[in-house]
Amino acid sequence: MGKNDLEPRGVAAVWPLTQQPRNQDALLGLNRTEGSDLNLAALWRIAWTWRWLLLGAVAAGIAGGVIFTLLTTPLYRSEAVIEINPPSVEVMDGGKAGPVAQNDQAFVQTQSGLLRSRSLAARVVQDLNLASNEALVPDPNADRATRQRIATNLLNANLKVESDERSRLIKISYSSADPQLAAKIVNGFADSYIRTSLERRYQASSYARDFLQKQIGTVRRELETSERQLVAYAQQQGIIRTGAGESATSDTASLTGTSLVELNKALADAETKRIAAEQAYRESTASSATVEISERTADLRNQRAKLESDYREKATIFRPDYPELQSLKARITAIDEAIRTEAGSVRAGQSGTRRADYQAALSTENTLRSRVEQLRGQVLDLRGRSIQYTILQRDVDTNRSLYEALLQRYKEIGVAGGVGVSNASVVDRGDVPSSPYKPNLMVNLLLGMLIGAGIGLGTALAVEFINDTIKTPDDVRDDLELAFLGGIPVSKGKRPTEALREANSPISEAYFSAAMSLQFTTDGGVPRVLLVTSTRPAEGKSTSTWALAQHFARLGRRVLLIDADMRKPAFVTGREKEDGLSNLLTTHDLLNNHVQQTDVEGLWLLPCGPIPPNPAELLSSPRLRAILAEATSAFDMVVIDGPPILGLADSPLLSTVCQATLMVVEAGKTRTRAAVEALNRIRSSGGNVVGALLTRYRHEATGYGYNYEAYSYRSVENRNREIRAIGGRAE
Repeated sequence: MGKNDLEPRGVAAVWPLTQQPRNQDALLGLNRTEGSDLNLAALWRIAWTWRWLLLGAVAAGIAGGVIFTLLTTPLYRSEAVIEINPPSVEVMDGGKAGPVAQNDQAFVQTQSGLLRSRSLAARVVQDLNLASNEALVPDPNADRATRQRIATNLLNANLKVESDERSRLIKISYSSADPQLAAKIVNGFADSYIRTSLERRYQASSYARDFLQKQIGTVRRELETSERQLVAYAQQQGIIRTGAGESATSDTASLTGTSLVELNKALADAETKRIAAEQAYRESTASSATVEISERTADLRNQRAKLESDYREKATIFRPDYPELQSLKARITAIDEAIRTEAGSVRAGQSGTRRADYQAALSTENTLRSRVEQLRGQVLDLRGRSIQYTILQRDVDTNRSLYEALLQRYKEIGVAGGVGVSNASVVDRGDVPSSPYKPNLMVNLLLGMLIGAGIGLGTALAVEFINDTIKTPDDVRDDLELAFLGGIPVSKGKRPTEALREANSPISEAYFSAAMSLQFTTDGGVPRVLLVTSTRPAEGKSTSTWALAQHFARLGRRVLLIDADMRKPAFVTGREKEDGLSNLLTTHDLLNNHVQQTDVEGLWLLPCGPIPPNPAELLSSPRLRAILAEATSAFDMVVIDGPPILGLADSPLLSTVCQATLMVVEAGKTRTRAAVEALNRIRSSGGNVVGALLTRYRHEATGYGYNYEAYSYRSVENRNREIRAIGGRAE
């Protein structure tokens, strides 16, 4: 089959075989998407398409990593671990010193900065005499200061300090081409850091002692002066303070104030007693002393009750004027009078006693109140004279507190405090490394591979997006706005015509799915007259025409395949000079005389016939419609293999007389602009394009790029691309 042959491989997705509306608009609406995105599937497709480019870039990156490893000087790293112990700071609170822990992480970060400091590096250079080491300072003619500066800069550049936020450990490491030197320097940093820390603490305590000595002398003189002034003022004003623990501003610290406080307490007690006596007196006046009266008149009330009982008993028998009843009533009246007399005497006795108590309490209160008022005036006068005394007393107290605090702090600070335990200790000393840590071959290979893969993938993406071709079903739906009827895979090892003879081959299954999809492209099912064409040559249209016609014939239809490509015919019988479409178009012969039966049952072929000099003129004649009308009356379906669209007028002319047109697009080869232009030509001619087939379509990847070949005339004797499908002439 030559350039129109397909190379089957894999099975492609096709149009779903569920019930769909049988019209082109519905079919297009189902296939359109919002647009294609750069998703994982697209990236995988691009990576597979350009896998050799990616593999080459990865191989170049790995080679670069190997070369870099070989050219890099080996470096050795020695590591040491230091533990940092933040000191606790004593804070004075209420005259007592208490330890307060510092912020651990802030302190650790501060110590990390000190380890990176230039001054520490300069001390290490001096302690280890590194300025004379030719491995660090290769210029022996430089002066001492220059060599020390060079060595210091080199130590700072190769030193690495790392701190862990969750612990107090600091790891210091040094890199050098000499493993012995790396271990020596990292241990020198650890030792110098600890010695420097101790020296700073001693210097700080020495300065504090000198400062405290000066401050203690000054404060002591100020305390003596303030005490003298306080005593002199108290003698002058006659102020005597009795309360040793009382504040100088308290009135109770003087004799007068003490007396006033005691009198106030006595006055408060007297007021309480007077109020109680007054309350008792008022209650005795208002009440009837019921309890005492009841006790003292109990016998009289018992006698009265007995007489009252006798009177009522005899009143039921005798009349009220009976002498005995009169006697009982007189006795009851006498007892009532005796009860009233006894109650009056009780009340009068109680009232007199409580009145006397009340008057005594009131007199005591008045006496105390007069004395309090007198002492209050004296206290107010003393308070006015004590203002200056209070000021002097405050100065004395302040100076005394300051003096005692400075004296205590001076006792705490000593030589032992300055040279105490260091806030850092070495956990692990640096060992001599046995192998270099840089260059790391595996890391360099991994970085080279990643960089190469990134460059390769970036290049593939750039080329992919620059090259505008139809690659996927989404491109068919979005760019061409056509229904995707099926994807025809590429085959491996067999010619497409051979693979089509096997019903279970991937390419046969793909074409069968495409044939089934055609049933949903029109309201009447499969188009009676179907034109198969493509944008350019060698896209597989002839193979697709043969495969579709063969599949419809196997479904029990009488199918006529017409080879209308009268420039480069693909179907040959050996009798093209006598029979064929070109002869029918130029004569009024019957169609049946030119149709030949193929080796597929139910499939007939109308070859192109002799190649005419003017195919477009023949196809534009009214004779073509008559031939197709005769073919549709004799066959169930007519499938036409048309020439490519671009550059030729044949296919647009054929599309005007066909019920439907099927576009064949080679995946990854046909440019989008060319396919859109070809589609516009068909539609502008009035053709009905029902969908598109993607040939040479890969699920895992789509082919990319093509070399456009000119469409040239040739004779039907070129057997490299012929489809031998003729079994005999139809009767």
